Amino acid sequence: MTKDRRRTKIIATIGPSTWDPQVLESLLAAGVDIARINMSHAKPDQVRETVKHIRAISDKLNRRIGILMDLQGPAIRTGEVSTELDLKPGEKIALTVRGEVSEELHSVDVNYDQLVDDIKVGDTVIVDNGNIHLKVLAKKHNQLQCEVLTQGTLGSRRHINLPGVRVNLPALTDKDIQDVDLGIEVGVDFIAMSFCREADDVLRLKGILDYRRASQKIIAKLEDQEAIRNLHEIVEEADGIMVARGDLGIECPYEELPIIQRRIVKACITKGKPVIVATHMLESMIENPSPTRAEITDVANAVFEQADAIMLSGETSVGQYPVKCIEMMNRIACRIERSGGADYAQLAKMDTVGARLVKSANVLTREVKAEALIVFTRSGGMARNAAWMRPLHSPIYAFTDNQILINQLPLYWGIKPYLMPFESDPADNFSKAVEILKGEGLLRSGSNVVAVTEVNINGVLIDTILMETVE
Repeated sequence: MTKDRRRTKIIATIGPSTWDPQVLESLLAAGVDIARINMSHAKPDQVRETVKHIRAISDKLNRRIGILMDLQGPAIRTGEVSTELDLKPGEKIALTVRGEVSEELHSVDVNYDQLVDDIKVGDTVIVDNGNIHLKVLAKKHNQLQCEVLTQGTLGSRRHINLPGVRVNLPALTDKDIQDVDLGIEVGVDFIAMSFCREADDVLRLKGILDYRRASQKIIAKLEDQEAIRNLHEIVEEADGIMVARGDLGIECPYEELPIIQRRIVKACITKGKPVIVATHMLESMIENPSPTRAEITDVANAVFEQADAIMLSGETSVGQYPVKCIEMMNRIACRIERSGGADYAQLAKMDTVGARLVKSANVLTREVKAEALIVFTRSGGMARNAAWMRPLHSPIYAFTDNQILINQLPLYWGIKPYLMPFESDPADNFSKAVEILKGEGLLRSGSNVVAVTEVNINGVLIDTILMETVE
């Protein structure tokens, strides 16, 4: 395996620290494969400008960089408070809905009208990403009377989690649908669906994209226990999965989170769907130039599990060292990949002819010690199959003539994509691809190359495997 060739892809969130075009260019040049725009914070004009800058930088660097729009989703939040509430264990606080006024010393409104209906006495309410824990003592009209379990300061518009509670929120809010239209307008490559709980949620977004004849791929974010219960059905319908460990770590017991992560990654790889491990990967680097040893191990575990991508959030959006974070991810990933991986792909059930063909090609690359596995793809299927196999010995080069697909391929494990007009004769395509790779110094005379391509037999194009030594 080429020593410095990273297979695991890196996703970086763009934000206040990296909106500036010069900083953005430095960030992307450091090795970002996918740029994430978080619609919980980004404004429409900001999105338009950022997409334009990313495309221009991608062309300048001669590297394909995908763009992922992450929808805000149906978040439950506290309302505005005139002054922050200093809460201490044992104190009482009322959570009110539908404009209810409480006589409690501490009270805050919540934007989810069905809160009182959905929750039970004895349930736990977690506020501000786990900083404040409340226990429900009683339900009274349109308010919950709660006891403070952990000390904290409660400000305006803080996120609320209800572990184990089935909430009746829509899969897509009006804002989400407006943002989807914006994503289609500016041509993002992926749309991440927050708080996806069941396969029908994915189908709703898919229906909107189909109606608008849009090409964006859907990444389902798994963030609560219900999503985990419906894991396999969601994996079946989505184009990819994100292990959103922020909310997932609050909604599920902490000690279960590593097991859940491994379970999701394994389910995706065995099914051939791309999977992203996200949140808190290098959290300390928001303020410090170096990660903790625990963070290094966390990133290493995701790479060893052979997730398609690892993602940074606050580290590159609001952090002080965004470029160093990418460099650190790159160093860790390259080193861990050289030590092998979990090989969940060995458990995959190849249920299509194309997948079996690529599996055979992967075996051949090992046998002949090929320096490249080349695939030609118009819709992405062959490239996804090649990534699915997780070949550790031969880099995967995917050639396509599809202008839309070229920016989606950077998500897939191990894929280095190229845009190339296809000739009518498949042999000419193979020759052109080899020349491009030779020109970049990726192949040399005497290199063995395996390709999944086509042959023309009596006017019919048939998929086949080709092995050739470069002259």
